Amino acid sequence: MTTETKGKRKHDAFFRWLFADVNHLKTLLELAAKVNQDVYEFLSAVNLDTLAWIPDSYSEVDDSGEADLAFRVNVSTGAPVLVGVLVEHKSGRDPNTLNQIARYIHSVMKLHMDNRAFDGIPTMAIIFYNGKANWNPLKNLEDGYPEFFHGAVLPYKCTFVNMADIPDSDCLACEDVEVGMGITAMKYAFAPDKLTPALLTFKDNLGKIGRDRYTCLLHKINVYLEEYLTEEQLKELEMAFVSIGQKYGFVSAGDVFRKRLADAHAETQKVRDELNKAEAEKLETARALFKDGVPLETLILRFNLTKDQIIA
Repeated sequence: MTTETKGKRKHDAFFRWLFADVNHLKTLLELAAKVNQDVYEFLSAVNLDTLAWIPDSYSEVDDSGEADLAFRVNVSTGAPVLVGVLVEHKSGRDPNTLNQIARYIHSVMKLHMDNRAFDGIPTMAIIFYNGKANWNPLKNLEDGYPEFFHGAVLPYKCTFVNMADIPDSDCLACEDVEVGMGITAMKYAFAPDKLTPALLTFKDNLGKIGRDRYTCLLHKINVYLEEYLTEEQLKELEMAFVSIGQKYGFVSAGDVFRKRLADAHAETQKVRDELNKAEAEKLETARALFKDGVPLETLILRFNLTKDQIIA
């Protein structure tokens, strides 16, 4: 593991949170297909509606850093066979990427069926990269090899997508607001001067997703960006998001909590006021009855008051 990939990697956790959702991944693949011929041809060969996540028990890194996602999908011909989809995220150069993917494919893409020649399934590995420096591990495989071997060196199909190649306009036009904003946050994580303006272009779309999804998305983005932005930049972005949330009547989880406390305090005070009012009315009634000649002992028992309270 390189220096760039060591430690607690919130960027991986963000990618994993967002694209473990099958619908989000479909959108990501469809956007990637516009800029990557391999992904385009792959989507033409499978039925994306049958995409299913493979529960993860194979990652080689800790919970805060695992980003590798595995799925299975039916081929488009309708034949009763599956192919694998392994999605790997990188935000920095990692010379072990291809070996890592090979191990994942070997350990994850198992399918035990009768009359199969082997227990694995053909797999398409897609590396999504959002690092600052230009990098493509597949290009290194072509060095020194005759053209005949290009694309055939690996024991699996693999392609590389630089998320920077996905146009801002496609992200903004995306019906899946979480995916559009997520890709944008990853694209500009290393360019804070462009990040905030790019994210704020989604302000008119955020009203579509509801308060809970809005709050969750912005929280995840903020946690992700803590690796890349200064405290001042994060504060600026947070204030911008608060302004957008107010526009749609959304409030943060903290605001909700504080409002609940305030409401509870107000309700308690209301009850106290009502009790005090009832106590005052009871005392006023008892004193009036005492003046009318009702025995003191009777009033003490009836109203649960003391002698001093009634004749004060």
